Amino acid sequence: MSTQTSTTSTRTVAVLGLGAMGLPMAARLASELTVHGFDIDESRLLLAAGHGVERFDSARAAAAGADAVLLAVRNGEQLSDLLFGADGVAEVLTPGAVVILTSTVGTEAIAATVERLATFGVALVDAPLSGGPVRAGEGDLLIVVGAEPTALAKARPVLELLASTLTVVGDNPGDGQALKTVNQLLCGVHIAAAAEALALADALGLDRAKTLDALGAGAAGSFMLTNRGPRILEAYSPEGAEVLSRLDIFVKDMGIVGKATRAAGLPSPLAAAAEQLYLLGQAQGLGAQDDSAVVKVLAPTLRSR
Repeated sequence: MSTQTSTTSTRTVAVLGLGAMGLPMAARLASELTVHGFDIDESRLLLAAGHGVERFDSARAAAAGADAVLLAVRNGEQLSDLLFGADGVAEVLTPGAVVILTSTVGTEAIAATVERLATFGVALVDAPLSGGPVRAGEGDLLIVVGAEPTALAKARPVLELLASTLTVVGDNPGDGQALKTVNQLLCGVHIAAAAEALALADALGLDRAKTLDALGAGAAGSFMLTNRGPRILEAYSPEGAEVLSRLDIFVKDMGIVGKATRAAGLPSPLAAAAEQLYLLGQAQGLGAQDDSAVVKVLAPTLRSR
């Protein structure tokens, strides 16, 4: 989508958090917008500068004067601290600016965040995303949005640069988080199922790479099987799979799913089983590895041939 369709003058965006997703998003945005960047890791700031992102020494300095502030945080606690903590950025935001939340934090934190931002004349655009770092850098993300129309209009120049699929779920912040929670239920279960299938293939003496190719070409195929399958095969190498999505992120996300299903009075046995696999992986020291490492919870080693 082109930003030319937007009627707003949003030109400067601050990206706070230059991790696996924040950095490629900042680089993508810098192709057409002025981007201010901040991360507590100096090495990430150096990488961002190489992509045309202006570096700042604090989140406050990066956010001051920006039309939009894009947040890539891990959870609701980080969201609250970044906005309203001792060095929170809310106090330096220009009235009329928008905060674009791209992270999956669940619906619980949203209402209080909206209320507190409103006291500064700032709106929240709830825009959790999916797609991974490569697609982030290419502007090929799926973004689901819950936002009041005026705030959404201000955020569109940012969102349209990042998304190939931009779905407006509703006019209320929290609507995006709700749909992303459903999305993560499926993603978490699908990754666990792919790992279980490839572990079984190995236990049965099958060539795992040929099995993956065959499964991906048939009715058993899925995006997660195709995407995570090769990394599941790499999980047993000495260096492991490249970390594109940490296992402990799914500990967080499946926890959000569990809270949502319990609040709705809805049984979710598949989500609960998948959550336990990620929790076991974290307990075994796999939390910082790629989420494909969940296969090692099921099969700690490969069968000998």
